[in-house]
Amino acid sequence: MSGPTLVTEGEFAGWKNWAHDAFETRAGPFYYREEEDGAAVCAFRAEPRHMNGGGFMHGGCLMTFADFALFSIAHGEMAGSWGVTVNLSGDFLTAATVGQRIEARGEVTRGGGKTVFVRGLITADGVPALSFTGIIRKVSGRA
Repeated sequence: MSGPTLVTEGEFAGWKNWAHDAFETRAGPFYYREEEDGAAVCAFRAEPRHMNGGGFMHGGCLMTFADFALFSIAHGEMAGSWGVTVNLSGDFLTAATVGQRIEARGEVTRGGGKTVFVRGLITADGVPALSFTGIIRKVSGRA
């Protein structure tokens, strides 16, 4: 299993990402770091390419970031296992715009075994933008 890569340049120097995940890299790129208490915080900077035709962040971008956050938050529970998203639901709370710092924080609500449950909140410059819940199923490896 490929682990996270340390970012060495730019606004998110010192953070990590999964550079081998081509989709997330193109969609974001998205970043995460662990805080002193072990909790994950995820972030990216909103760019024009993340916006929909109305000038607000595309809902698909927020949900893609929520999926990234799901795995970042659950990283410790995964114990080196691969996983797949079984369920991801979100409630859109406010629109995000170009230039805002988009962050996600959350918690594992149930772990252990093969199924991990997560809930989280995505903010845009500190204002709640999307609440989400998700379920990860651990799998033995990549196809």
